[in-house]
Amino acid sequence: MYNFDEKVDRRDTNAMKLEGYKSYIFGSKDLELPYTRDEFIHMWVADMEFSCAPEILEAIKERLDRKILGYTANYDDEIFHAVSNWCKDKYDWDIDRREFVISDGVIPALEKLIKYVLKKDEKALFQTPGYSQFALCADRVSREYITSDLIYDGEGNYEIDFSDLDKKMARSDVKLFIFCSPHNPTGRAWSEEELNKIAELVKKHDIFLISDEIHCDIRRKDAPKHIPFAKIMPDYEKIAICRASTKTFNLAGLKQSEIFIRDRKIRRMWKSESSATLNPLSLAGVIAAYTKGDAWLDELKNYLDENFKFMNEFIREKLPKAKISPSETTYLGWVDFGEYFEKGEDVELFFAKKAGVLIESDKSFVDNAWGFVRLNLACPRDYLEEGLKRIEKSLNEKNEKFEEKR
Repeated sequence: MYNFDEKVDRRDTNAMKLEGYKSYIFGSKDLELPYTRDEFIHMWVADMEFSCAPEILEAIKERLDRKILGYTANYDDEIFHAVSNWCKDKYDWDIDRREFVISDGVIPALEKLIKYVLKKDEKALFQTPGYSQFALCADRVSREYITSDLIYDGEGNYEIDFSDLDKKMARSDVKLFIFCSPHNPTGRAWSEEELNKIAELVKKHDIFLISDEIHCDIRRKDAPKHIPFAKIMPDYEKIAICRASTKTFNLAGLKQSEIFIRDRKIRRMWKSESSATLNPLSLAGVIAAYTKGDAWLDELKNYLDENFKFMNEFIREKLPKAKISPSETTYLGWVDFGEYFEKGEDVELFFAKKAGVLIESDKSFVDNAWGFVRLNLACPRDYLEEGLKRIEKSLNEKNEKFEEKR
């Protein structure tokens, strides 16, 4: 019904993926690279190369047909009912209307929550390899953070280091734990047992928990079902859940997410500093996503499952020294190419210059990520194939030169 092989022309739309890679990945707009924007395979920032669901686009068009785009706010609770029904249907989660607030994105929400929860001399804790925005959000509100490495077995698999988390949560200056569930970038879907162990530590040390669940709706067929942390800790006050339709339905530019803040003090702080106005087109699009997007999402997940299968088979056959982390969620592959590089090599710049492929590697994440590459698989399969072929060619040529030197 939906065509995920369609090539969508994003030129001249100010798309960050096409226009912002030099600044974002390499930190310089003036960097000289041997490929032009249109010659690169763009497999970096986490938005999709797929057209939005037509049901969402139609809802936005219908809203435009009303002809006025004036100040808009959440007066009729249609958005709450759309989100509530989605969470109940997908996760058997009865969300509380009192906890529900709308943000212009999960990242802005994290900034606010970090600032509200932590005093100037208190710290946040999160796990690594970590999503870089966890660190950047703390930096932007002048709060410090510490990290706990996930345990990596050298073959692509990750586990939580509960002992290390226990020690670090016990610190008197650690008052906030930012938990990524499911995990970005590794693709881990945490089990109920793991979630319960996290909950025990959070309760033991009486710290605030933010659970970033933005990737929860996109899962492999055989992955365990997502469990919202609000269900794991139904009576714990010091908790906030962040989720959104933006990753699920490729709506990042609409800048609207749903935040659930159980802590009444933090919720009052949020509401005292937040505008009640919303983007009318975002409101229409998100409501349509949650009420009419099911069929599109089911087909998307099927297509992504095949893309992951294709990537896994390609890399195992053509690049056997690479280690692939089993993906249970997201549309982002996480691959350990460390055996193809010398320690400290600039992996992102190598692939940009030698393969014409834009990816994110260790510099784009917080710690515990050297040699890894995050590959965005939310693209037509022939585009993915071209990107993987370029990666293979560049690494094989690199390996041949290394052997010649020996």
